[in-house]
Amino acid sequence: MAAPAPKQEELQPHAVRDQLPSVSYCLTSPPPWPEAVLLGFQHYLVMLGTTVIIPTALVPQMGGGNEEKARVVQTLLFVAGINTLIQSFLGTRLPAVMGASYTFVAPTISIILAGRYSGIADPHEKFVRIMRGTQGALIVASTLQIIMGFSGLWRIVVRLLSPLSAAPLVALVGFGLYELGFPSVAKCVEIGLPQILLLVALSQYIPHLVPLLSTAFERFAVIMSITLIWLYAFFLTVGGAYKNAAPKTQFHCRTDRSGLVGGAPWISVPYPFQWGAPTFDAGEAFAMMAASFVALVESTGAFIAVSRYASATPCPPSIMSRGIGWQGVGILLSGLFGTANGTSVSVENAGLLGLSRVGSRRVVQISAGFMIFFSILGKFGAVFASIPGPIIAAIYCLLFAYVGMAGVGFLQFCNLNSFRTKFILGFSLFMGLSVPQYFNEYTSVAGFGPVHTHARWFNDMINVVFSSKAFVAGAVAYFLDNTLHRRDGTVRKDRGHHFWDRFRSFKTDPRSEEFYSLPFNLNKFFPSF
Repeated sequence: MAAPAPKQEELQPHAVRDQLPSVSYCLTSPPPWPEAVLLGFQHYLVMLGTTVIIPTALVPQMGGGNEEKARVVQTLLFVAGINTLIQSFLGTRLPAVMGASYTFVAPTISIILAGRYSGIADPHEKFVRIMRGTQGALIVASTLQIIMGFSGLWRIVVRLLSPLSAAPLVALVGFGLYELGFPSVAKCVEIGLPQILLLVALSQYIPHLVPLLSTAFERFAVIMSITLIWLYAFFLTVGGAYKNAAPKTQFHCRTDRSGLVGGAPWISVPYPFQWGAPTFDAGEAFAMMAASFVALVESTGAFIAVSRYASATPCPPSIMSRGIGWQGVGILLSGLFGTANGTSVSVENAGLLGLSRVGSRRVVQISAGFMIFFSILGKFGAVFASIPGPIIAAIYCLLFAYVGMAGVGFLQFCNLNSFRTKFILGFSLFMGLSVPQYFNEYTSVAGFGPVHTHARWFNDMINVVFSSKAFVAGAVAYFLDNTLHRRDGTVRKDRGHHFWDRFRSFKTDPRSEEFYSLPFNLNKFFPSF
């Protein structure tokens, strides 16, 4: 008699996980000191991209030259280091790097174009006057996040966030920055494309081909690839490859065109009001306040992604609100020191946590030390800051993708067979991409946004808000998820709300104490709820 055929193995769905597995070092487990220092330096290199790109775009429009640009980069680095330390010790306590934000660029440009600066003939005086105007606007705008965070108002908003409404928000925090990826790589494709290919090979393929060295390649792929491609770009530069190239090509491809090394001082310590006393304008303050609100929403999504890649539990609403309050303090510091830009969570560094699989708080604190150290030693910091833009953009292609996928990962908590889920998810993602695209296309053709009234401050407020992909997607998903068929008994389960119930309060999950409690026994004086 023939033996019965073996039973086909039953397919089991992947388990839903509150914490991401396969993370080498989580939030509270630091790697050995030598490795932690190298990982911290890698975070420093990654955050340099935005730190250099924004002043490079803004300072010349403000009337500044290479010297002013170098000082602004130094100041941005210094304030970013302080804000990162504050956030890791007193804020959310997540390994989030706090740095410059593209959200504040539009209102800053509006200040640059203000009529009262057009008659200033001296470029340096014009730069200082505009800088003082941005300082005043940032100082006023910081009060929004400080009040929303420390008063607990943002805690009320975050409590209504479900995995379904969080997914589009976090996804477009990463995917929404696609314009900064390959379009910038293509500006010098001969160094940008090799950077992408080498980074993918070092981080994804070689660890499986060379198991003995897999850990080193997984964790340090960014610093290895940047070093090799930067050296390659240097040889192209000194070899005369761009000798007869167009000025635009030379600017993007050459390693000696940033002007930062020559303009930076050897030693300089940024200090408050270094450009003079801030000036205040009500309209500009309102426009900057709108950017501050958008940055608040985007940083909420970035904090969620960081908590995921740090293998921590979902951030309790009270902790998120505390972090937003300290981020507001960071914007206040940006205004006091004069960075021409506000502060938010660095999306690229959030992606680096996923790429390196190291979510340690200590690593990010070490990176903050590098920021402060190299901001004071200007010449040395300027050398690293002169990395060609296409190399940084190539890294963005992977790091932004990791943040986007952190958002997609929250769909594991949702019922994707529900038509309500499909509608909310699809509609919010589509509108998050489509509405900002319309605003950006209109602005590029007309020279001003779709909202164009006589009140310039009102125009800036509306145009800034609806130009953010993450904000639009998050707002649409949040509204629909909290209003559509909410009384239906199956909806709560479909939206994944029940999975996050035990994280609605700081005290309902014992792991919150491990991940989010304040150091030095400060929880006794500043309790979390």
